[in-house]
Amino acid sequence: MTNTKKRPEVLVPAGTLEKLKVAVNYGADAVFVGGQAYGLRSRAGNFTMDELREGIEYAHARGVDVHVASNMVTHEGNEQGAGEWFRELRDMGLDAVIVSDPALIEICATYAPGLNIHLSTQASATNVETFHFWKEYGLTRVVLAREVSMEELAEIRKRTDLEIEAFVHGAMCISYSGRCTLSNHMSDRDANRGGCSQSCRWKYDLYDMPFGQERKSIKGQVPEEYSMSAVDMCMIENIPDMIDNGVDSLKIEGRMKSVHYVSTVANCYKAACDAYMESPEAFYAIKDDLINELWKVAQRELATGFYYQTPTENEQLFGARRKIPQYKFVGEVVDFDPSTMTATIRQRNVINEGDQVEFYGPGFRHFECQIQDLHDKDGVKIDRAPNPMELLTITVPQEVKPGDMIRSCQEGLINLYSKDGASKTVRV
Repeated sequence: MTNTKKRPEVLVPAGTLEKLKVAVNYGADAVFVGGQAYGLRSRAGNFTMDELREGIEYAHARGVDVHVASNMVTHEGNEQGAGEWFRELRDMGLDAVIVSDPALIEICATYAPGLNIHLSTQASATNVETFHFWKEYGLTRVVLAREVSMEELAEIRKRTDLEIEAFVHGAMCISYSGRCTLSNHMSDRDANRGGCSQSCRWKYDLYDMPFGQERKSIKGQVPEEYSMSAVDMCMIENIPDMIDNGVDSLKIEGRMKSVHYVSTVANCYKAACDAYMESPEAFYAIKDDLINELWKVAQRELATGFYYQTPTENEQLFGARRKIPQYKFVGEVVDFDPSTMTATIRQRNVINEGDQVEFYGPGFRHFECQIQDLHDKDGVKIDRAPNPMELLTITVPQEVKPGDMIRSCQEGLINLYSKDGASKTVRV
C-alpha cells in the first residue's frame, strides 16, 4: 500500500562550498550553512558572501533550498551590523535564516522583511505554547529542542500549523539544547557565541572523595577516563515515526564533518524517505542496508536521543567501545573514460595497489572492487600513493561517475560487550 503522508525535507549540513555541492548532489532537499557572522561554528569554514551567492545559485539551480545559521546569543554590541547582514542575505535569494536570539529575530524582521526566520534549537522549543508565541512574531518554522520525546512531538504537531524541523542524526550536546558554559570556564571560549571548545568531549580523571579524607584518583580502575560525552543521534530506523508524526524537515547535524560524512548521510536519509513514501515494505526492505551504511562513517556510537526514553549511561561514551567504523575515505572520482574503463580519482588518504575498496554515489549506488592498474598523474605505474589530493588513475570493473566517492575496507578491531558486561575483542 502506498504511503499518503507528506514527504519531509532532508536538511543536510554544509560547512564549506565543497560540502554544499556534495550535499546537493547526494540528495539533500535543503542545506544549512554558516556565514562569517552571528553563527555558532566559528571553526566550520564559514561562507564568505561571494561563496554564499555561488552556493545559493548552485543549490537553487537544482531545486535545493539554502538556510543560514545565525543562532548566536548576542551580548551588548554583538548585534551591530545585523540588519544589513540579514538584508543582504535576503537580497541574494536566501531561503531562510536560523535564529535563536530575540534581538536578532526582531532585527531580521525589521530590516529584511520577507526573509523566512526559523527558530533555532538553541531556543529550546519544547511545547506547543512556544510555537504559538513565535508564530505571532512571524516565524515560519521551529527547530525542536533535542530533548523533545516522540510523544511530545506528535502532540505538538496536532496543535500547530508551523513547520516542524527535528534532528535525526549527529552529535548530541550534554547541555540543554546546546546552551553550555563549560567551554567558557575551561578554555575562555564562549560556546553561545561560536567558540565552543567541546569541553564535554574531553577525558577527565575520576576521583574517590570520601568525606573528610584526601581525594584519590581511581585512574586505571575503570575502562576509560570519565567522560561527559554523549553518543550521536541516529534515527534512520525510525524514519516512519518521523514521517507519520508530520515532521516537515529532518535535520542532520555536522557542519564540521567531512565530505565523506555529508555524502553518506544525505544518501541514506534521502533513500529512507523515498522508500517509506513508496511503501512501508520498501523502507523495511532496505533498512538494514541503511544502518550498515551509516556505520561506515560513524565516529561515535549511535542512539535515538530523547525520542523514546530519557538517555541512560548507555547513551554516554563511557567504557570500551561496542562498535567502530571499518571504512576509511580514500578518494573521489573526477573523470571516467568508458572506452578504457579508466577512472581518474582525487586521492584523500593512502591508496595501495590491491586495496579492497567500495565505490558509492548518489542514488545509493554501490559496488566493491580492488584497486588495479594504479598510476600517478604522469601515467607512471605505482604500487602506493601516499600524498593527499594527488590525481591518480585506476581501472574499474563498471561505470563510475564524477563525484562518486571511494572508501577502503579496513581490517580492524571491534570492542563488544558480552551479556555479562565483560569486554571482549573481535577481529573483523
